Amino acid sequence: KPMARISVKITPLHPDGTECTHAVRPSGKPRDADSGCTGRRNYAVVCSDCGPVGDPHGLRVLAEPAQSAHRDSHKTALTAATH
Repeated sequence: KPMARISVKITPLHPDGTECTHAVRPSGKPRDADSGCTGRRNYAVVCSDCGPVGDPHGLRVLAEPAQSAHRDSHKTALTAATH
């Protein structure tokens, strides 16, 4: 039976912790002032199998190592289970 594909994504968050899907400027402020977007505050690592991983990060670049480490933990677990 093939293993389900797991994705580990970095999700931008509003200050209240909800996901931000709005177009934003490099500053994190919304491009469309009428969108209701409050801007981006943090970035969360979210696994399709485990849900949110760890605490949110202030910058996307700081979330990338946590994303890679979590993805690698699934590869390690899969390798260990097949041997």
